[in-house]
Amino acid sequence: MKKLGIYIHIPFCVRKCFYCDFLSAPSDEETRERYVKSLCREIKQEARAYEQYQVDTIFFGGGTPSLLTAEQIQRIMDTVRGNYSLQSGKEEPEITMEVNPGTVTFEKLCGYKKAGINRLSIGLQSVRDEELKALGRIHTFEEFKDTWNFARKAGFSNINVDLMSALPGQSVENWRESLEKAAALGPEHISAYSLIVEEGTLFFDWYEEKTVTDEAHPPLPDEDKEREMYKLTEEFLKQYGYHRYEISNYAKEGKECRHNRRYWQRENYAGFGLGAASMVENVRWSNTRNLQQYLEANRKEDRQVLSEKEQMEEFMFLGLRLTKGVSTQNFYRQFGKEIESVYGQVLTELMEEKLLLKTEEAEETRYFLSPYGTDVSNYCMAQFLLD
Repeated sequence: MKKLGIYIHIPFCVRKCFYCDFLSAPSDEETRERYVKSLCREIKQEARAYEQYQVDTIFFGGGTPSLLTAEQIQRIMDTVRGNYSLQSGKEEPEITMEVNPGTVTFEKLCGYKKAGINRLSIGLQSVRDEELKALGRIHTFEEFKDTWNFARKAGFSNINVDLMSALPGQSVENWRESLEKAAALGPEHISAYSLIVEEGTLFFDWYEEKTVTDEAHPPLPDEDKEREMYKLTEEFLKQYGYHRYEISNYAKEGKECRHNRRYWQRENYAGFGLGAASMVENVRWSNTRNLQQYLEANRKEDRQVLSEKEQMEEFMFLGLRLTKGVSTQNFYRQFGKEIESVYGQVLTELMEEKLLLKTEEAEETRYFLSPYGTDVSNYCMAQFLLD
C-alpha cells in the first residue's frame, strides 16, 4: 500500500502571539466541541479516497492542539483508526501533537498518551521570561519545565522543543543560554527557527511599519548577528549529540520528524480541519479558512493539479532544505529526465559560486547546499524556478 501522512489542524489558541500569522484564534469550549464534531465528520467522509493508502504519520498542529481535552483527542484518533489503515508491525505510526506550556496537566498528557499520541512538540521559544513576554507567549520558563516534567512522567520518550532566535533585543549570549538549557534537558529533537516578521502580525506593525519605537519594543538583531546565531546553533547542538538534517531542525540519531520530512520529500499527505492543505499524487488543495463555513460542512476546497514544471521546482527547493539535498536518481525516477538536462546551467553556476556541493557514490549522486549556500538559501532556491 502507498504511504500517507495525515495533518489535523486545530485553529484555537489562548491568545494570539505577537509574531504569529498562523490560522488560529481564541475560542470558547462550545466552539471547540462543534469543531471536533465537524473534524470527525470530515475525516470519516474523506476515507473512501484513501482506501489504497496506509497512514504512517499523523500530526496535530495549530493553533494550540493541547487546548482540546484528552477525550476530544481520543475521539479524533478513534475516527482515524476506524476509517483508515494505520501502519502496523515493527514500526508504529509517528503521531505528533503540538503542546503549549500553560495548557496541559499531567492527567491531560496521560490522556493524550492513552489516545495514541507518541510524540510531542512543545513550544518553548526562549528560556528567558522577558523574551517570552516580548513575543506575547502565555507561559514562563518555569511553566515550560513543569510541562516537560509532566510529559516525561506520562511516558513520552520522543519530544521536540521549539526555539526561536533573532528575537527583539536578543543577544548572541542570550540565544546560547536558550540552546544550552533546552539541550541539557535532552529532548530527542530541537527545532530552532529564526523569527520572521510576517504581514498581518503585531510585529509587522511594530517593526516594519515602525508604529512603535519605545523601550518595550527593543530592535531586532541585525543580519550579521542573526547569521552568528544560526552558526552557533549547529556548532553548539552538535556537542549535545544533535545533527542538523534540515535548515532549522536538529535531531538525535533516528529521531528526525518523519511527518515533516514527508513535506520536504513531496510525499503524500491529507490535511483535515480549517484551512488544512493536502498534496496527494501531485494534486494540491486546501479547505476553507472561514470557521463558520467549515462548521457548516462547507469546505470549499481549492484544487490545483501541479504541472510537471511545478513538480520539478518543488522537488528542488523543498529537497534542498534537507542537509542531504536531492538525489539525481530520484529526479529521474519521478520525471524521466536527467536533472542536468533541466537544471544544468543553474547547478553549474551555484557550484561555481560555492553555494552548492555535489557527492557521487556508486549508487547515488546528490546535490546539496554548502554552509554558505545555507546562509543564503532563499536566493539559491529561487534559482530553480523555471521560466
